[in-house]
Amino acid sequence: MQLIEDLLNFLDGILGSAFYFPLLLLGVGIFFTIYLGFPQVRYFTHAWSVLRGNYSERDDPGDTTHFQALSTALSGTVGTGNIGGVAFAIFLGGPAALFWMWATAFVGMTTKFVEVSISHKYRKEDSNGQMVGGPMHYMEHGLKLKWLAVFFAVATVISSFGSGNLPQANNMASGLFTSFAIPTWLSGAVLAALLGLVIVGGIRRIAMVAATLVPLMGIFYAIGALAVVLTHYDNVLPSFAAVLGDAFTGSAATGGFLGATFAYAFNRGVNRGLFSNEAGQGSAPIAHASAKTKEPVSEGMVAILEPFIDTLIICTLTGLVILSSGVWQQKFDTQFARFDTEIVTGEYREDDPQHVAQLFAHLDLVPPENDPVQRFTGELRVVGGEVQATAVTILHNRSIAEAVSATLDGAPYDGIMAISDGVVDDERIVLHGRSLLHSVPLTAQAFKESFFGVFGEYAVTVGLVLFAFSTAIAWSYYGDRAVTYLVGARWVTAYRMVYVLGFFLATVVDTSLVWLISAVTVALMTLPNLIGIFLMRKEVKDMTTSYWQKVSSES
Repeated sequence: MQLIEDLLNFLDGILGSAFYFPLLLLGVGIFFTIYLGFPQVRYFTHAWSVLRGNYSERDDPGDTTHFQALSTALSGTVGTGNIGGVAFAIFLGGPAALFWMWATAFVGMTTKFVEVSISHKYRKEDSNGQMVGGPMHYMEHGLKLKWLAVFFAVATVISSFGSGNLPQANNMASGLFTSFAIPTWLSGAVLAALLGLVIVGGIRRIAMVAATLVPLMGIFYAIGALAVVLTHYDNVLPSFAAVLGDAFTGSAATGGFLGATFAYAFNRGVNRGLFSNEAGQGSAPIAHASAKTKEPVSEGMVAILEPFIDTLIICTLTGLVILSSGVWQQKFDTQFARFDTEIVTGEYREDDPQHVAQLFAHLDLVPPENDPVQRFTGELRVVGGEVQATAVTILHNRSIAEAVSATLDGAPYDGIMAISDGVVDDERIVLHGRSLLHSVPLTAQAFKESFFGVFGEYAVTVGLVLFAFSTAIAWSYYGDRAVTYLVGARWVTAYRMVYVLGFFLATVVDTSLVWLISAVTVALMTLPNLIGIFLMRKEVKDMTTSYWQKVSSES
């Protein structure tokens, strides 16, 4: 497991967490925003008209309506990233991370417009009479770069597990266990069976389910979120002020939060923003390829709305809930995940500014070479479950853990606990205590802070299940389209079986490790797609100009 973690951290370091990745993502979006004259602003109203079917005919080629295609794409993006991903970004980067999620979404509206428009132009009809498309088709037939198309398709198959399968299943099972004490294996088995029943029906069944789930889950989640925001209305403006004020400076240490530099907030905000709305990743064009239309750019118009709905509305609601309730800087009783736990030599205190600075530097993207914070190797005594943590500090979830206890097979542990390089040797020993929360548990805690009380957590759990399940459905379609492109339709059934199996197995995998897998796989799709759409920039501009001239002449 340690080798896998080290490999994923290495890959994440040279891909999604590398300094160039957020700059490239935002850079391409900013370039197209200027190059095309701010289409996310100029065409925003027109996009809603296209969505309502004002520019479509019943006999247009395709399998789904604009609304069904948008719902399918949204079901792929509106997932645990909106619930757990926002919380994870704030946990890592503080309020400033939300600002960079907004920035990613704004330029992402243009990126979505570009990638969907150009991909839609090169879609084709498969042997079953259904429309298929995606970046691999414009890469092969537009750019004439077959190798890039194959690389993207392979990355899509991998990412269908890393983005749409593993983190969704893991967070669903975790939420159901926390709220309703449903064993993770049981919820995983039931939901995996339901997933299999839906995806076997192909795009038409997926689109029908998505068109029903997306509006329902959006309304349900918004009601729970607004209840928290209204309860803490006096903290709403200060929360916005913190988001905007910390955007270019980073967030200072406060409460149990150890602080975040500008670079950390920028990197994690952009990274989580991409995971949330997938702008530039190249996934949405696969869903939009099914839409009935003769005009590729018209479907690009519809795609403009995705980041707006996903990030600027839903993610902002989640962020306001977490920030206004104040739970992001508070410690709660929790079971420690090994992946998020580190035991270091020396006693560190949160009320000592020097200690806080040293710990944050130690936990930063790139720790200093002369890092004074050293991982502990040795033995700790445990008496009646209480860890006698003298001369060491136990870190969990990037915070100094308090009231730490240990259990073995569910009972208080007595004896010696061996530690190697900051990690407990015996994996059967489980640590408990008070620390910061992140991902879904943090959002669930925030939703309790309203007049709904503990029932607010249920809103998160139900919303989580709906969001995550719909995302898993959409990504199964993205994956099977990529499999079809690579090896033909005969392998789709095998892919779907592995996909459902992976969905079940992910319910028992460590949450933080799953997020790391997703971060790596997102980058594997995004990099070739960003390069591809940039190379197609002139064709996109010509298509947009021609389309708008045609619309203007008909109006």
